[in-house]
Amino acid sequence: MNVKVVNLSSHALPQYSTKQSAGLDLRAELQNSVTLSPGQRTLIPTGLKIALPKGYEAQVRPRSGLAYKHGITVLNSPGTIDADYRGDVGVVLINHSSEAFTIENGERIAQLIVAKFVQIDWDEVPDLSITERGEDGFGSTGVK
Repeated sequence: MNVKVVNLSSHALPQYSTKQSAGLDLRAELQNSVTLSPGQRTLIPTGLKIALPKGYEAQVRPRSGLAYKHGITVLNSPGTIDADYRGDVGVVLINHSSEAFTIENGERIAQLIVAKFVQIDWDEVPDLSITERGEDGFGSTGVK
């Protein structure tokens, strides 16, 4: 699938790291490095604008290495980019560690995954069908 992109960054377009990667690595487009203190969040621009086909969304997800090694993750994970959005693909990062973390220009900060979606129409009814689980949620099926 071809996706139209405007690259206002100083970096090459995002690429898949391996032949079977689902996500494209997004890079920070910064004039100056940004240091995130513990608990701090910030919006990091990528310098990319995209035009997705109708019926598709792009999801901005954390990079597992940043999350595991440094406690840095995407706060609104996954962030959704709608097909009609034309602004900068920004990444809301948060530092969940106990140490400050510095983000440099060009650093891979998140992944972008494009997926199909379906819009629904509501069918309002007075009751739902009965199931074995019913309304039990939030851990009701146990952990083992």
